[in-house]
Amino acid sequence: MNVNVVGALPGLSTGYGPSHQAAEDLALLRGHAEPDDRRPLRFGRHRTGRAAARRHRRAHLPAALRGHVPTVLDEYDYTFQLGQAAQLRTGRDVSFISTGLMTMRALAAAEKLEADGVDVAVTHVPTIKPLDHAAIARAAGGGRLVVTLENHTIIGGLADAAASSLLFTHPHHHGEGTRTVPTIRRVGLPDEFLGTGALPTLHDKYGLSTDAIVNSVHGWLG
Repeated sequence: MNVNVVGALPGLSTGYGPSHQAAEDLALLRGHAEPDDRRPLRFGRHRTGRAAARRHRRAHLPAALRGHVPTVLDEYDYTFQLGQAAQLRTGRDVSFISTGLMTMRALAAAEKLEADGVDVAVTHVPTIKPLDHAAIARAAGGGRLVVTLENHTIIGGLADAAASSLLFTHPHHHGEGTRTVPTIRRVGLPDEFLGTGALPTLHDKYGLSTDAIVNSVHGWLG
């Protein structure tokens, strides 16, 4: 049926505690099967609810909408396309794969890391299902450290989707009969009920703030 489910306060978007924090919604939705006509169940983080509603009225498919993409992407001439990720900047040392709110944080962290001599690419993933497997494979290439960033538990969201894609859909080959998977690190919420408090404090605590991301990358690079 043509049903659009619109969720508020995705991930850690409020400091009011576990009753108001939807930290596992992507994991729940990814488990849904495709509709009977074999067109994919489409959900993710669309720019606006109106655009998604128009798209799904025409297709007569269910959709789940989660939050919004910050207008910072307007600076990168970004246009939402269903199931298509977008590389917002290139980089030779680290490759960020992000979605939703965390794309804004990824871009800010990339600028700070650039000042430290670390060149960071950023790929924005607007929909988790359908997932842009080819873009994930490109973002994970070049021997770079790959970092997924999501305002969601590290279980069952973007990190798991990207890792699964790299392992099963686009494995990297090195030499005859040898398959390698790039080093992947995760920025996301822990697999636990989250705390209550001021939102900036919680984002620092759980590693979602820009400064926390920069510190994590420096630690991973050694």
